[in-house]
Amino acid sequence: MAKEYIKFSVSPEMVEKTFKLVENCKKDGKIRIGINEATKAIEGNAAKLIILAEDIEPAEIAMHIPLLCKEKNIPFTYVPTKKELGAAAGIEVSTSAIAVVKEGDKKALADIIKKAEELSKEGQ
Repeated sequence: MAKEYIKFSVSPEMVEKTFKLVENCKKDGKIRIGINEATKAIEGNAAKLIILAEDIEPAEIAMHIPLLCKEKNIPFTYVPTKKELGAAAGIEVSTSAIAVVKEGDKKALADIIKKAEELSKEGQ
């Protein structure tokens, strides 16, 4: 059974694009790492995109993120694992969430946001 905070499924191609975006943003833009930092970025309207791992345990720590994103009209997407998300962010530990605060590549961010919004509408 899918976890309650996962609202839609993401294609492997989109996951790959998301990881590339995170890698670019850590070099040329700005990201905030972790559930708490992502939550603060959402609440402060600083986040342009939220990326959540699908393997967060316990799931309850992430259940508020999609709700906040919808309330603040901030797009969100998913990647399969915390480990891969942490690696893409350039850290040696896993991370459950990342907030893209300043994009490095505007076109790549716009593409992912467009697809995430389409998937989110389908998943409702």
